[in-house]
Amino acid sequence: MSVQELLDRDFGTIGELVSDHAKERPSALALIQDDRTLDYAALDALMDRVGAALLRENVKPGEVIAICAASSIEYSVAFLGALRLGVAVAPLAPSSTAESLAAMVADCEAKLLFVDRGVAAALEPVRASIAAAWVMLEGERAYAASWQAWLAPEGAEPAPVAIEPDAAFNVIYSSGTTGTPKGIVQPHRMRWSQIRRGSDSGFGPGAVTILSTPLYSNTTLVSFFPSLALGGAVVLMAKFDTLKFLTLSEKHRATHTMLVPVQYQRLMEAESFDSYDLTSFQLKFCTSAPFSAALKKQVIERWPGGLIEYYGMTEGGGTCVLHAHKFPDKLHTVGRPAPGHDIRLIDDSGKEVGPGEVGEIVGRSPAMMIGYHNQPQKGRDAEWHDASGNRFIRTGDVGRFDSDGFLTLLDRKKDMIISGGFNIYPSDLEAVLAEHPAIAECTVIGVPSERWGETPIAYVVRKAGATATAQEIQDWFNERIGKTQRLTSLELTESLPRSAIGKVLKRELRDRYVAAR
Repeated sequence: MSVQELLDRDFGTIGELVSDHAKERPSALALIQDDRTLDYAALDALMDRVGAALLRENVKPGEVIAICAASSIEYSVAFLGALRLGVAVAPLAPSSTAESLAAMVADCEAKLLFVDRGVAAALEPVRASIAAAWVMLEGERAYAASWQAWLAPEGAEPAPVAIEPDAAFNVIYSSGTTGTPKGIVQPHRMRWSQIRRGSDSGFGPGAVTILSTPLYSNTTLVSFFPSLALGGAVVLMAKFDTLKFLTLSEKHRATHTMLVPVQYQRLMEAESFDSYDLTSFQLKFCTSAPFSAALKKQVIERWPGGLIEYYGMTEGGGTCVLHAHKFPDKLHTVGRPAPGHDIRLIDDSGKEVGPGEVGEIVGRSPAMMIGYHNQPQKGRDAEWHDASGNRFIRTGDVGRFDSDGFLTLLDRKKDMIISGGFNIYPSDLEAVLAEHPAIAECTVIGVPSERWGETPIAYVVRKAGATATAQEIQDWFNERIGKTQRLTSLELTESLPRSAIGKVLKRELRDRYVAAR
């Protein structure tokens, strides 16, 4: 079956598509990492060797393996090879604590744990508590098989496996920015819908996608899988570096990328940005964290190709899409619901709110999680059902639709500040603060107040060479907003704590503030 015939079906798998590309375009590049490359024929063969090795280890379809490592060709092959066998993958964040990683491996009941040299060293203190067998993607350990030794022999092929649409594709653990990570189980059906949409974004033979966000993040995977499934090449960066990203983009004539807002900011701040030839870019994507209108405008004006912002959750539900280059007057929004996606707003009692009103965002689409692994009640708690019984996923975000159907994202519901009975949205305050000429980055949080219940304070990173004091910035800000929104305090800091995909860790800042009082 040809690639196009498979894509025309209601359901298929990425393993089938890679196999078809290997037959039709065997020497086309699939993966690029530094000076190493892998074509589709070699990728297909290695995926088979992974599948055969998993069967040898008695890992069955429907079971789980875990991978915790920096992005690499080996990481990609292990992930894709497991999927071909119908084995789900739990990609874990190396930045997590050793104790958290051990708990996640146990929670997903992984039969095997694939790690790199750095992760193996970090996990050494908890090695005895991890029941999974270890495989080293790089380096050697006495208690772990090396990648090359673990792979099945060349030419090995696993028996074909029939994969059902609702079978688990991966188990992605939430970042932990809101508490204990939960395993989000995404089905093959969800990934297939993303792959089929990929052609609308220009993914396909000839496309080159450069990815510098980690492979454990859904942010990365929503571009990684369509790129390979549709026959393009993926350039992998183990770690984001501004100048290396620009150099690789120019060298490989990159056409697509997925970046988080803080990375766009770093690139726009690079003095040499405009000296690189980036005219090959067709589309750039962004998701995972608030993306300011001012920064979007800069990217559109200075970087060739379109800019698309996605708003959604790893859990699935509804997605909003903003084609920023097409709607320059809507840069303050996250766009309109994607085709086939149903986005609604509800109040605290679960009732839908009217046009123009503020409410919690809930969504429904073909791309929805099965639930949280081993936590069925938390999965049910994340759901909302309309009058017809249709299942929606609650986002925990607060927003408002404008008259054109574009969604303005106000804040995380938990981050909303209630001060003296008034609702204060930190994003509104952050937008004003960002206009100060001395500010490079800022965030606003709510902290306890005996008088008001909660009160807003800000943390600010100044631009290089800026001399404005905290009090000067606070006075400037408080003159420009309503009395109920005024900052009680403004703290200068060298940097804002962020997750690996750029989300500001507001909980850490709250803890820091309270601990200092």
